[in-house]
Amino acid sequence: MTLALRVPEELSARVPAEQRGPGRDRSSVRMLVSRGTEVTHRRFAELPGELRAGDLLIVNTSPTLAAAVDGTLGHARVVVHFSTRGDDGRWAVELRDPDGRGTTRPRAGGPAGEVVSLPGCVHLVFEERVAAGGDRLWWVRATGDVPEVLRGHGRPIRYSYTRRDQPLSAYQTVFALPYADGAGSAEMPSAARPFTERAVAALVRRGVQFAPVTLHTGVASTEAHEPPYAERFEVPETSARLINAARAGGGRVVAVGTTAVRAVESAAGADGVVRAARGWTELVVTPERGVRAVDGLLTGLHEPEASHLQMLEAVAGRDAVRRTYEEALRGRYLWHEFGDVHLVLPPEGAH
Repeated sequence: MTLALRVPEELSARVPAEQRGPGRDRSSVRMLVSRGTEVTHRRFAELPGELRAGDLLIVNTSPTLAAAVDGTLGHARVVVHFSTRGDDGRWAVELRDPDGRGTTRPRAGGPAGEVVSLPGCVHLVFEERVAAGGDRLWWVRATGDVPEVLRGHGRPIRYSYTRRDQPLSAYQTVFALPYADGAGSAEMPSAARPFTERAVAALVRRGVQFAPVTLHTGVASTEAHEPPYAERFEVPETSARLINAARAGGGRVVAVGTTAVRAVESAAGADGVVRAARGWTELVVTPERGVRAVDGLLTGLHEPEASHLQMLEAVAGRDAVRRTYEEALRGRYLWHEFGDVHLVLPPEGAH
C-alpha cells in the first residue's frame, strides 16, 4: 500500500519526547486511536483507558545495538551499519557514506573481495549480496569479534531527520533484555519506546497482560522502502499459551510494534493458534495474507511509501489506514522513532 500523502519535514521528531520540554518523559507523546475509520486523539498516558481487563500486549524484548561503526575503505571514510548476524557467523551489513552533518547517505556495497577496516584491527571482507540484484546489504566475514567492536566503538544508527547523536540508552525500550551472545536489533523496536515502568504498572492494574517475544530487527531501508529481510525471532511456549488463552477468553491481542506482529504471526498456524517457535522468519504480512493471531497494533507513524503500511492495512483495513494518516497530518502528529504513536483496535463489538 502506498498513500498519496506527503509528510512535511517539520513533522519529523528530531529529539526524544523527554527532551522536548520540562516535565516530560518518554510517555509524553500523542496517540492517535483508530477503530475502523473512527479516529480519536489521545495521549499515550491514556492507553490503559483504551484497553480492558483480559487484553494482552505482545512486546519485543530485543535490545538495540550500537550498530553504526566508522571505518575506512581504502583511503575513504565509510560508516558500517551492522544489520543481522547469520548462523554461519557472517554479518549482513550496509555501507554508508558520512554526509558531513553527523549522519550518512546510501552507498552501494561490494564488490566481493572488498575489505573495510574497523577500529581494533578488525576487517570486514565482502562476500555476497544478501538479496540477488541488490547492492545495499552484503554478507561480510569479520576477522575479529564484532560484538566487542560494537560495544567499544559503535553508536546507535541514526538518520538525517534527527538533530544529534543520542546515547544508546535513549534507544532501549523498557522491555529490552540482554542476550548472552550479544544479539540484538540494529534499530530500536520503537513502538515500545513510550512505555515507562509507571505505564506498565498502570496497565497491569487495569488487568492487561504482557506476552514477551523476540525479533531482532535488521537495518531499515529508509530510502528504498524495500520489504523486510529475514530476521531471527522467538515466541516462547509461555507467551504462546498467554496469547491463545487471551483470545479464548475474549480478550484482544494487541502487538506493540510491527516487529511483534511479524514474530507472533510467524508462529501462528492457519487455525490462528500460536505455537512456540524460533528461528528465522521471512514472513511479510500483507492484506492478502492477513493476520491470524493479532487483533490490534500499537505502532509509530510510517512513511507513505513504507512496506510497514501493508501490515497496517492487514490489521486495520485500507480505508482505516488512509483516514488515520490524513488525520495524523491534520493534527500535526510527529513521525519516526521518537515521534507519536498510533493505536489500532477493532471496531467496538468486533473481535
